[in-house]
Amino acid sequence: MEQEVIDYIEAIAPEHRELFDRVHRLILEACPDAEVVLAYKMPTYRIGKRRLNVAVWSHGVSMYGWKASGDGGLTRRHPELQSSRGTIQLRTDHAHEISDVEIRELARAALTS
Repeated sequence: MEQEVIDYIEAIAPEHRELFDRVHRLILEACPDAEVVLAYKMPTYRIGKRRLNVAVWSHGVSMYGWKASGDGGLTRRHPELQSSRGTIQLRTDHAHEISDVEIRELARAALTS
């Protein structure tokens, strides 16, 4: 992992760090071949030409870059998570409502389908 990514992760506010670490772990469990780089000033998981950007925001963790059919059905099951086309926002205070399986499915769909 690039030092810039490590620096980004180390700078995450404590109230969002647990959620970021969970998302990071689940993406890498689902896609162990994913390379983690910094792009657009945020950690980006990539396999070939596919990308999944993950960033911390004031209320939690956002994921960007997946295509409409590439979210593993997450926004169909949880439409309230989609803030705009191609953006999922997991609020720290509600992230427990989203299962690990759903986050892994999102990662697989975004990065390998």
